[in-house]
Amino acid sequence: MSPVPDTRPRGPRSRDLLRDELATLTTESVDDRGRDLDTLSTARLVERMNDGDRGVPEAVSRALPAIGAAIDAITDRVRRGGRLIYVGAGTAGRLGIVDASECPPTFSVDPGLVVGVIAGGDPAIRTAVENAEDDEQGGADVLSELKLREADTVVGLSASGRTPYVAGALTSARSAGALTVAVACNAESVIGRMADHAIEVVVGPEFIAGSTRLKAGTAQKLVLNMISTITMVRLGKTYGNIMVDLQATKEKLRARAERTVMLVTDCTAEEAAAALSASAGSVKVAVLMLLRGVGAEQAQEALATAPSLRAALDAR
Repeated sequence: MSPVPDTRPRGPRSRDLLRDELATLTTESVDDRGRDLDTLSTARLVERMNDGDRGVPEAVSRALPAIGAAIDAITDRVRRGGRLIYVGAGTAGRLGIVDASECPPTFSVDPGLVVGVIAGGDPAIRTAVENAEDDEQGGADVLSELKLREADTVVGLSASGRTPYVAGALTSARSAGALTVAVACNAESVIGRMADHAIEVVVGPEFIAGSTRLKAGTAQKLVLNMISTITMVRLGKTYGNIMVDLQATKEKLRARAERTVMLVTDCTAEEAAAALSASAGSVKVAVLMLLRGVGAEQAQEALATAPSLRAALDAR
């Protein structure tokens, strides 16, 4: 893979250019209504902050068509054996890691299916590694280490929409033929112009100017919730709005699995426990056994050729 060319100017002139660029970003702008924040009471501050946060879901709603199109494209790649890879720096990178880490326990997917990458590596999850986000080549290198494939999807996360590390990753992903998605909080962002799908959620100035862990972080979390959750729904990981693609491997999960089987089949706790025991803890197999009146082996065979539990139940 060819290296990402670093053509950025250095020194005082580069800082001049960067200041000019930051001045164009709504995430860096100052809300004049907050000039008196340090004079307000705590009660008034929490009211003011909460009031500002109300606009975040509205901003996300304006990006729904772009989010839906990206999810359909991601789902197609995952069905073809691809991975979903989040790449970000700072707060955005941490949010990607959080979303990726929740997918295996929630949807029983392989830990390697949804991957979170942060500039600066694992130490940056807990401690700021300030210069890492400027490493454009580092964004490309990390995808090379992951042995990026054409079936994969790379989602670049950057509140500003200009993070060099993320831009480097997207450039590398496009060269590899992978699907690229950009999630930014500024319109007409740098990474948006680089990606196949641009999701730009413009949340405006932050409660504390430039602190994009706030409204921008909330917006990114909402978008990531949609991307991972709806992709998994499209992949048949739920039955209605109930998690059914889980394995009962510990006491909490066994109790949840029994409750799930009871909810879906209207059976007793004893019947749910027996079906789960026969199905080696698979909720989907247990449900199919009870609703179709078949054994575990027959239920497993039916699910192996069906895209979802609902499809297996509807098959005749």
